[in-house]
Amino acid sequence: MFRVLRFSGGTLLALVLSFAAQAATPTLVVYTYDSFTSEWGPGPQVKAAFEAKCSCSLELVGLEDGVSMLNRLKLEGSNTRADLLLGIDTSLTADARASGLFEAHRITLPELSLPQPWQDDMFLPYDYGYFAFVYNKERLDNPPTSLRQLVADEAGPTILVQDPRTSTPGLGLLLWMKKVFGDESDEAWARLSKRIVTVSKGWSEAYGLFLKGEADMVLSYTTSPAYHLIAEQDSRFAAARFSEGHYQQIEVAGLVRASQQKQLARDFLEFMLSDGFQSIIPTTNWMYPANLPRTKLPADFGNLIDPSPALLLSDELVTSKRKAWVDDWLEVMSR
Repeated sequence: MFRVLRFSGGTLLALVLSFAAQAATPTLVVYTYDSFTSEWGPGPQVKAAFEAKCSCSLELVGLEDGVSMLNRLKLEGSNTRADLLLGIDTSLTADARASGLFEAHRITLPELSLPQPWQDDMFLPYDYGYFAFVYNKERLDNPPTSLRQLVADEAGPTILVQDPRTSTPGLGLLLWMKKVFGDESDEAWARLSKRIVTVSKGWSEAYGLFLKGEADMVLSYTTSPAYHLIAEQDSRFAAARFSEGHYQQIEVAGLVRASQQKQLARDFLEFMLSDGFQSIIPTTNWMYPANLPRTKLPADFGNLIDPSPALLLSDELVTSKRKAWVDDWLEVMSR
């Protein structure tokens, strides 16, 4: 049955003006990872803070992880809805640059608080951290003190890791192993694989399984225990400090070439480097902000392990070797 709706002149005008206002409000679409968009992640606060100043709508699309979002963008190509990609890291920037799907940010950089100078005209950093294996001190009394010990001890702790094809931490561990073991990394993976309980698609799944007690340790970050300390007042969790050092991750955002909102996207990138964004990062994304002095970090960040020396491979090397290294990993893990 059809119904005829009748409006008074004033009501009709109000509806027209309402629809016009909605149509005139631009929407900025940002692809990011699902933990960023979660209710406890930075997303809700970032959205509120940016929308308060941009006269726009910020749509954060949460995907599995950095690798997943870059893969999706490659599949969508020029037909993508994304204006910005937020959450890939320096292990993927050369690959992303070679895709031709991004363009220069044209942002004048302030003096960042990164451990090293930043020189990239296409991707901007917003936070950084270091990979680590996190454990519950009540469950594991004597954690390994090096990556070599973790691999070599056949009676060592069980672990949860992520897939390097879909997860930036998973790729980070692949590079960490390559950095420490070099040409012997396949043999190292073969030994370690016997104690890997699950290889998950992304970080959230693996960490959730860890909190349920599915394994002794989980691949995460040196900053992860800060979450438990600050948000939960729980001091049971710690990151094992490895003597070889910890692989560094620098997370970045990039402007999508096919974007229809490029000025708005650049406005967001500038906002991303401001205190309004950076001050949200420590206690929501649980990483070190890229443009916030350490003196402004929560006091409990001072209780975290020292990850030095920081380990990092060049993005060009990672791009040139990544497929072969992942293929080698798959072959080892399938045995």
